[in-house]
Amino acid sequence: MSITIKDIAKQTGVSHSTVSRALSGNSLISEETTRRIRKAAKEMGYQPHAAARSLKTNQTKVIGVIVNSIDDPFFSEILFGIEDAAQAAGYSLFIASSQYDPEREQRIVQTMMEQRTDGVIICSSSFSADKGRQLLAVGFPVVVVNYKAQENFDYSIYHDDVDGSQQITRHLLDLGHEKIAYLGNSRSGRTSSDRLSGFKKEMKKAGLQVPAEYFFEVDGSDPELGKIGLNYFMRRSASPTAIICFNDMVAIGVLQACREQNIRVPEDLSVTGFDNITFSAYTSPPLTTLDQPKYSIGNEAAELLLDLLNQKTDHSIQVNREKVLKGNLLVRNSTSSPKIENKESYE
Repeated sequence: MSITIKDIAKQTGVSHSTVSRALSGNSLISEETTRRIRKAAKEMGYQPHAAARSLKTNQTKVIGVIVNSIDDPFFSEILFGIEDAAQAAGYSLFIASSQYDPEREQRIVQTMMEQRTDGVIICSSSFSADKGRQLLAVGFPVVVVNYKAQENFDYSIYHDDVDGSQQITRHLLDLGHEKIAYLGNSRSGRTSSDRLSGFKKEMKKAGLQVPAEYFFEVDGSDPELGKIGLNYFMRRSASPTAIICFNDMVAIGVLQACREQNIRVPEDLSVTGFDNITFSAYTSPPLTTLDQPKYSIGNEAAELLLDLLNQKTDHSIQVNREKVLKGNLLVRNSTSSPKIENKESYE
């Protein structure tokens, strides 16, 4: 049976209201009485009721987090960073997956309102800007992570995808590749376009024009879609010697399709990913990828949201509006110099 305020009042010989005020830190109760009541509460094993406490403080100590898909290992590492920062500050997480579904997005917004989360972190790059504005309209502090409509929000954490893609492209160019293709994700909006932009910039710096047939987008990040992408590029009149994939999940699908079609990686085709999810080190061959600082991105997003929440009670707190993090290239065994017979320039 749980201990109540009434039990503590009986034990300490004071009124219910005095116990309640002492436990909430009310200055009307003397320090000696407060210490005595809190000591008794601790010894008796009293646990305050979260719902009742939230009514008094107008805080639930819950942060809402919206991701594209919970089973994507990229988001799981971001969530670790968010959770560590949140728990250290006494918050728990309410996690929702949008699954690229507008109806699910609307239900998520409704649930966040009903659950009265204190703030929201949007990690879903495709989450509707309209739904995000609904959260802002009802007063939720919102921080966005790698969000395609970032300009609609004041507070954001994002990775420099242009720089990351340039690092990958430069690596392939340094190996001697010229026939490089980009396999994107049509659902990821700004993220995919930034990575494509970095690729184009680096190719332009190298004085190379990329034919339109070397750009292709699939509808998501499922590994099966990587197979579709490889099949598309292998049917071109001049197949590429290297493919830069939108992320590791797509690249894993490309590697699998290469095995099925007896295309040797990296001897016949170099393949790169992006994100450095855990699986990328265990593919065959291990995947060259961009190590995006996923944990740090999540941790910084949570710290930014906590600053916004604390600013409500401490107006002296200055909150940075955005932070940009950079990743580092990880060279593994899925890339090498192209075969001599494949080194001709684009026709």
